[in-house]
Amino acid sequence: MSDLLPSALAVRENAHAPYSKFQVGAALRASSGAIYVGCNVENVAYPEGTCAEAGAIAAMVAAGEREIAEICVVAGSPTPIPPCGGCRQKIAEFAAGGVPVILATTSGAQEKTTVAALLPGAFDAGHMA
Repeated sequence: MSDLLPSALAVRENAHAPYSKFQVGAALRASSGAIYVGCNVENVAYPEGTCAEAGAIAAMVAAGEREIAEICVVAGSPTPIPPCGGCRQKIAEFAAGGVPVILATTSGAQEKTTVAALLPGAFDAGHMA
């Protein structure tokens, strides 16, 4: 069990998901060892909501950090859910390909993968040169 899971489970309870009723929590460890959390925040104008992963990344960046060492995402789903495509790109902005990604459910199922496995062929700063 990832030690990030309790933090992701706890912040999931704070999700604002009145429309989908699908609460998601994320916790990440920065390279400093500090843990940052985020939960999904829906909006009646659906595209204006934010994902749990984006919230955790924003908290990390707001604290002055720029490198993810590990991330955990948890939802009350039958099987572990992967981050959406946009969040995969956001994670890849701050995490190397080998960084562990733990996907979990509230009932205890877990799957471990990596950033590179979630987003092969990621668009990165090297493409901007």
